[in-house]
Amino acid sequence: MDKLLEMTQKFPMTQYWNDSCSINELTYAIERGAVGATTNPVIVKGVLDSELDRYREYISGLVSANPTFTEDELAWIVVEKMAVDGAKLLAPLFDAKKGTGRISIQTSTKYFNNTEKLVDQAVHFSKLAPNMQVKMPATAAGIKAFEEATYRGVSVNATVSFTATQAMAAGEAIERGLKRREAEGLDISEINPVCTILVGRLDDWLKESAEKQGISVDPHALLYSGIACVKKAYKAYQEKGFRTKMLSAAYRTPLHWLEFLGGDMILTIPYKYQKMFNTSNFELVARMDNDVDAHYIKELRKIPDFIKAYDEMSIDEFDAFTPVNRTLIQFLEGYDDLVRIIRKFMV
Repeated sequence: MDKLLEMTQKFPMTQYWNDSCSINELTYAIERGAVGATTNPVIVKGVLDSELDRYREYISGLVSANPTFTEDELAWIVVEKMAVDGAKLLAPLFDAKKGTGRISIQTSTKYFNNTEKLVDQAVHFSKLAPNMQVKMPATAAGIKAFEEATYRGVSVNATVSFTATQAMAAGEAIERGLKRREAEGLDISEINPVCTILVGRLDDWLKESAEKQGISVDPHALLYSGIACVKKAYKAYQEKGFRTKMLSAAYRTPLHWLEFLGGDMILTIPYKYQKMFNTSNFELVARMDNDVDAHYIKELRKIPDFIKAYDEMSIDEFDAFTPVNRTLIQFLEGYDDLVRIIRKFMV
């Protein structure tokens, strides 16, 4: 039996999503128990790079049918098309009350500092399919957008999120949105919010930060910064009764899969790691409730940005946090690359 299928059967509360809207990859994942998927500008560009033949006729027809459309207008139609295709594939698994069978589509990174534009686009995306989830960044503007979009009935997914501090701010904002709906007698039973922590990206930055600052840290501890933030936020969400589900993404090591087994959360696993896990001999045991070694936490606290990530960072500081900056830039560049592909069909 595939490890992934074994995992989903042994730990039904631990959902597994495909970290791409690629139809080929998503089909593979669904066959092994996946119940969701996600996308972003980099992923969409990557899908076009590897599966352009699947979309070539569609894009050519789109350009021909809309001769006055800008490349940006066409690019967003393609983004929506990929998300809707993924939503159709996941539709048989869709349970609005459980949150299974959803695909996350990401709002424009260019709106990272504009709450109103994030909310408007989120509401639009949420209407593309019944099982659509909408990703917005955990920036200062994004935190406000989580509340308002949730109030308007959108199932949000907090992304560009790397820290326990961002996760707490997102969870609190979503709760405010849910409570506003409840106060007005509006239904919340089919709203399934999610908060992502990009575990590997935090690990990447703290390793680099420690090296730049000449800080000596136990190398094993550096493998656990993202894991520590997920586990801290997960425990806090449970204690506070937040109705948002935690999600781990941006994998770098098998620990980013193994350490969360048994949790009531989501593992968004890249295709290459799915293949790797299926040929592994790792023992599948529940580890979500196991605390990160206190020695590792002590070592990580030597790095100032870990203290911000784990203990204390204000919402006003989110936009200046290096992993946030770098990821926003990567998403912007990924979108630019996507536009360049569309442009070739236009001229």
